[in-house]
Amino acid sequence: MTDPAYYGRPIVKPPVWKREIGWYLFTGGLAGASSTMAALARASGNPVLARRAALVATGAVNVSPALLVKDLGRPERFLNMMRVFRPSSPMNVGSWLLLGEGAAASAATLLDLAGVAPRLRTALEMVAGAGGLALSVYTAVLLADTANPAWHEGRRELPFLFAAGAAASAGAAGVLVTPREHAGPARRAMLLGTVGSQAAETVMERRIGPVAGAYSTGEAGRYRKAARILDGAGVALSLTSGRRSRKLGAALALAGAVASRFTVFKAGFQAAEDPRYVLETQRDGRREAVGGAAR
Repeated sequence: MTDPAYYGRPIVKPPVWKREIGWYLFTGGLAGASSTMAALARASGNPVLARRAALVATGAVNVSPALLVKDLGRPERFLNMMRVFRPSSPMNVGSWLLLGEGAAASAATLLDLAGVAPRLRTALEMVAGAGGLALSVYTAVLLADTANPAWHEGRRELPFLFAAGAAASAGAAGVLVTPREHAGPARRAMLLGTVGSQAAETVMERRIGPVAGAYSTGEAGRYRKAARILDGAGVALSLTSGRRSRKLGAALALAGAVASRFTVFKAGFQAAEDPRYVLETQRDGRREAVGGAAR
């Protein structure tokens, strides 16, 4: 597996993130897509789904900072990121996005539960819904903006993979917490997101060549296999007519979305630990440069 020229030593530094960041990749997408779903449901005249999706978004968006703080070790490290605004830093922009999204979603949900200020609530839901689109995919940009070959080489597909996975998780959560007669849009989002997530992952693995081995082997490979099984079973059960079957299908799809995020998360660790993946991307880059010069 390793290249003897480097004595098996990593060429790039492995990520220092703990498992909390893997969960953050999931909760951030769930929060963002659920906020967008809540705004769309409100606009389309489905207040039941709007309230349930907003509650999911509020819960997920408030858990996310706790996961970041747990990974950083001390709360002040997270607060230090808010001292400046740096558009060139995906992590800094993401921190501000998470703060703004959390404030808008939480305030809108509280107003809705209290039954007051409906115009302000709607405005805040629209802000949270728009911010949710960015929150669903910014972590993909954050990962791709690194030297890690598994993440950087997949930079074209990762935003689509994360957006689809966020839609799948928000849809699945919506199906679980919303009465069946109001959960139609959530079910469609779950099905389309689940299929889209698997399609984006397949396209990415075919395009990045040997680096795809980081996604299909080791712990990442086990998560990948689990995601495909859970997604397949979730879609199959969701297409049935039974209420319990659909709920079970949604739960499996939600678990599949978690496994998909951890597939990407763990692939980065494995790609950093094995110098072969870095060497392969360097060789491919040189071939493309030589081919471009020849043309």
